[in-house]
Amino acid sequence: VDEEIEEGVLAAMVLAFEKTKIEKVCVEVPHDDDSFEAGKKLADSFEREGLKALFVLSDGLHINGTKLSEGISEVLGSDVVVTGGLAADDNRFEHTWVLANGVLREHYICAVGFYGDAIHLAYGSGGGWQEMGPERTITKAQDNILYEIDGQPALKLYKEYLGERAEGLPATGLLFPVKLVDENLESKVRTVLGIDEEAQSIIFAGDMLPPGNKITLMMSSFINLVEGAEDAAKQLSLQERDEDHALASIAISCVGRRLVLKQHTEDELEAVMEILGQGARQIGFYSYGEISPLRSGRCDLHNQTMTLTTLWES
Repeated sequence: VDEEIEEGVLAAMVLAFEKTKIEKVCVEVPHDDDSFEAGKKLADSFEREGLKALFVLSDGLHINGTKLSEGISEVLGSDVVVTGGLAADDNRFEHTWVLANGVLREHYICAVGFYGDAIHLAYGSGGGWQEMGPERTITKAQDNILYEIDGQPALKLYKEYLGERAEGLPATGLLFPVKLVDENLESKVRTVLGIDEEAQSIIFAGDMLPPGNKITLMMSSFINLVEGAEDAAKQLSLQERDEDHALASIAISCVGRRLVLKQHTEDELEAVMEILGQGARQIGFYSYGEISPLRSGRCDLHNQTMTLTTLWES
């Protein structure tokens, strides 16, 4: 809440709008293979006329966040701003849920749509991770599972980098995400969600790129992560906002960032609030993935970022 971290509590923010229409939709996703179609169904459920923005919340363990984002983009394209995040349960990887129609539900996605010209939404996303080791090539991958890097078993190579920390996988994998770079030099970060010792593969919180694309291991320090959060806040387009109008900020930070920040966790929240300025209130949560637009305007899944969504009404 604002600049403070509250553990083991339910944090709530009540938003009241004078001129803005809002609509909520929840969709069940029986299996992660259904994530793309569920994303399409979710987006299709909203009336398109006047739809300005969509804020999406999802179960973080049973849904493929990449496919979910792709399904939403298939319907809405870049015409509607889509942000949001996937629920996390710290680094336990046991149960995540969303509150759907007053009930805690796994295998569900929910979204709130905002309508009209009075609502304004700005977003920003920043990382702060640095490359560690050489750039390598993906040689075998499918969906969100990485099997081989440079022809070697992915998990074996990953463990060599982690050393003693490999004993704590998959939780310690949150400290060492990977950077993916496609043929258009567009990059994204992916975080470890699980491992398969038998297949020597790594399961990520978002889809891999096809074989032939580049991958690099990453690490960070608390100073760089705080600077990444500050960068996310600087990306916000707040020029149209009158300081007399209340501003709501929803901060979604990857749980892996908190493991690095440790006692400096609140520093990234303070950096954001300082830029948001007077009249801003902030709420948020730690996630297994963040949803925010790419340069093209279409939403995509991000990992290990601080992703901000700000709302105000004119």
